[in-house]
Amino acid sequence: MSNIPFPRLKPQVDVGPKQILPDLNIRLICPDCKQQIPNIVEEFASGDLVCGDCGLVLGDRIIDTRSEWRTFANDDGDDPSRVGSAANPLLDGSQLDTVISRRDGGSGTARDLNKIHGKANAVKGEKNLIQAYQQITAMSDSIGLTRLIADIAKQLYKRVEEEKLLRGKSTESIIAACIFIACRQENVPRTFKEICVITRVPKKEIGRCFKTLIRTFETNVTTMTSEDLMSRFCSMLKLRMEIQKTALELTVKTKELGTLAGKSPVSVAAACIYMASCLYNQPQSTKDVAQVTGVSEVTIKNSYKLLYGEKERLLDKKKYDYNNLLSP
Repeated sequence: MSNIPFPRLKPQVDVGPKQILPDLNIRLICPDCKQQIPNIVEEFASGDLVCGDCGLVLGDRIIDTRSEWRTFANDDGDDPSRVGSAANPLLDGSQLDTVISRRDGGSGTARDLNKIHGKANAVKGEKNLIQAYQQITAMSDSIGLTRLIADIAKQLYKRVEEEKLLRGKSTESIIAACIFIACRQENVPRTFKEICVITRVPKKEIGRCFKTLIRTFETNVTTMTSEDLMSRFCSMLKLRMEIQKTALELTVKTKELGTLAGKSPVSVAAACIYMASCLYNQPQSTKDVAQVTGVSEVTIKNSYKLLYGEKERLLDKKKYDYNNLLSP
């Protein structure tokens, strides 16, 4: 697999000139010793490349690649910092530009110089990338996603920008699709409605962008199931562990019997949670379940009605009391 994150499913054929790469088969040996495994010593003090066996100088003016810890600070004390901050792989360019401080005692000159210098050295397109990354971070934090998922979404967004895909689509739509794919890829699925809430993008628009990205890039997107959503929904409803286990059992049994065939995984999860809570005399209102899962109350009631009609096949009568179930 390519080292590029999210490579294309159908790589484009490059008809341009091939890049000339160094020949890695060339080996440096001493012409006098001619040993297959040469003993070559780098003398950084003199800048020479010397054979350790016969002393023949093989090269001069070599560069010292070791760490340098000299102090260049204005004040006393150790200052081992020799470089700037770590390079951001999500941004292009060398990222070694000089930054003028905005502090100068209140005169405002340094602030103006910082602004002018920033405009002069701004990389084309980098400003838009930074703004998109900030939006992805803020949206991910708002729904409790980890930094790993946010970084994956940023990588995917950068690939979309590099490939010039989804032209004409809004930035919010692309960001929403990237977050949705990143959640699916890391097995932390979020529903379309949850992504719609944080991005304020219509569900259909996210779906169009999602399908385009799936058809274009290699992704490890898995199909979302009701089991993936169960633990999170039960936790948000503050249900006990036995209720969650029963809801999971109901979900598996429902799939085997095809009781809720054609229903979305979110609807199945909502109906099973509602039924499981009733079995343990802790019935949750359809309004509370609908608010957490994003499924309408009518859908929950209709799905529960189907489950109630098949309760004898879905539930073990020795283990559960049917009288606890509410009549639909």
